[in-house]
Amino acid sequence: MFRMPIRRMATAARQSLKIGLIPADGIGKEVIPAAQRVLEAIGSDIPKPEFVPLLAGWETFVRSGHALPDETVEALRECDGALFGAVSSPSRRVTGYSSPIVALRKELDLYANVRPVASVAASPEEKPAVDLVVVRENTECLYVKQEQLIPTENGKEARATRLITERASRRIGKMAFEIALGRPRKQVTIIHKSNVLSVTDGLFRETIRQIPFDSDGRYDSVKLEEQIVDSAVYRLFREPQIYDVMVAPNLYGDIISDAAAALVGSLGLVPSVNAGDKFVMGEPVHGSAPDIEGQGIANPIAAIRSAALMLRHLGYAGGADRIDQAVNQVIREGEVLTPDLGGDSSTDDVLNAILKKL
Repeated sequence: MFRMPIRRMATAARQSLKIGLIPADGIGKEVIPAAQRVLEAIGSDIPKPEFVPLLAGWETFVRSGHALPDETVEALRECDGALFGAVSSPSRRVTGYSSPIVALRKELDLYANVRPVASVAASPEEKPAVDLVVVRENTECLYVKQEQLIPTENGKEARATRLITERASRRIGKMAFEIALGRPRKQVTIIHKSNVLSVTDGLFRETIRQIPFDSDGRYDSVKLEEQIVDSAVYRLFREPQIYDVMVAPNLYGDIISDAAAALVGSLGLVPSVNAGDKFVMGEPVHGSAPDIEGQGIANPIAAIRSAALMLRHLGYAGGADRIDQAVNQVIREGEVLTPDLGGDSSTDDVLNAILKKL
């Protein structure tokens, strides 16, 4: 799993840990409270947590006309970290609506989405079959949402702007190198399509390849590889063990990390953090899952692991380790699992099993 804090913070003097909670839509309202319970249970490994409930999402937009209220953003600026559940963004265009998670990443400059994907070995002494980290650039690519629809003599024509900058590519590349330094294999693979998109992906690729030469030897121990995105997906399913840290533009990173979740059994297991230089927000990789909302069977593990990632980023490795170990024990035993993993247990069953391990 991802082990190294993305940034190191002085934590000794902190008396409390202020955490914003944004369940948002769908099963987010079920899994974020589970993560809160786990944070409350780890006791002295972290300062006393103080939770701040906040609003965002499609349901908030329907009620108020704002998917991301200004009050939520301002409250987060006063928090030490946050947890975000899931959002039910419509697939059709809705006037006035924009994804709140995309907006939050921009508002708080959370330029990196870090997604560890690791299987749980049969015993703690064995190495997991899958153990990789996807480092996804969070602010650019096609997700800048600069689209236009143009009428032509041959019908409508849709266009989208794809933005890749040297600045964003450099800082996401440095994030990937820093994470690789804290892992045993110390390997970074750049994911791109510069054989076709030679300008945009070409800039991403070349900027990251330059980083070791501008770092005074800091990354000399890190092996740098690269892979065309389509062949990267193929090899991800055929031989996932070849990857350690994968760094990618926004769209590729989104697709690769969701695909990698299939290697470990379920999206319900895969956590992430949205991280910048001044703030971190945990977010399970799964969506709002409206098909199972309210049934009490949502897998809370991704949200709980996301809380552990948030703690690790903030410098509380001890608490994060305890959470990860408890989760791994529950998965390894295989007795209390939600339906997405072939079991028949409820969200609360899994939460209680993890709490018992803690």
